[in-house]
Amino acid sequence: MVGTTETLNEQVRAYWEKEPCGTSADVTGAKAAGSLQWYQQIEEYRYRAESFIHSIAQFTRHRGKKLLEIGVGAGTDHLQWARAGLDCYGVDLTDAAIETARGHLKHYGLSSNLQRVDAERVPFDDGFFDLVYSWGVIHHSDSPEKIIAEIRRVLKPGGRFVGMMYGRHSPHVFKNWVRYALLKGRPWRSFKDVVWNHIESIGTKAYTVNELHRLFAQFSELETIPVITAQDRSRWPGWVSCFFPNRWGWYIGLRAVK
Repeated sequence: MVGTTETLNEQVRAYWEKEPCGTSADVTGAKAAGSLQWYQQIEEYRYRAESFIHSIAQFTRHRGKKLLEIGVGAGTDHLQWARAGLDCYGVDLTDAAIETARGHLKHYGLSSNLQRVDAERVPFDDGFFDLVYSWGVIHHSDSPEKIIAEIRRVLKPGGRFVGMMYGRHSPHVFKNWVRYALLKGRPWRSFKDVVWNHIESIGTKAYTVNELHRLFAQFSELETIPVITAQDRSRWPGWVSCFFPNRWGWYIGLRAVK
């Protein structure tokens, strides 16, 4: 599907190096990049649009634990973990995200062990972390199953993973299928193909709940928490979208136990 000599992860990295997730001008407006006000705008927008992050992540319940975040982005969630008193480590595929997240924490006098790393192979010992967190990142990898195996490897026995991956049977995917398949006269294109080629970086994946249970089969427990998002509701009349059940959600929150 990729059609170039670059690996998929190289293409994904090039896409996100241009602009870490959540830092577009639509979010930050005219505020100076890297300023405290710029970061505050990013944080305010994120938790207004995705307030459910707090209920799924439960940042304040893990004080004193050793945390790895996979895919730190602008560092907004990473800031919450640091504020909550965790021993924070973070990795990202891009230099742009590492620099942005480091700057975010610095404004608040906080720090973290941050590295640019492909999370299909992370440089930490077995059983090093109490908690691994990854919000909306794993599905961009060439091999999500490798990242999930690494998460399990670096967690202590009984350690927890918290995160989110995309849901395929969602209004957001359906709208993109209408745009890029049905209206293009190609109704045979699958939802998978549309997500791969037209949502965010090339190679994006989205899953059913059953597929996620298979991906996390080596964990002793997995809780899935589908959530209807603003992306799901957009372009639908409010009186229609208010009836969308969460099981259709573009986001599927995850809590797993090793």
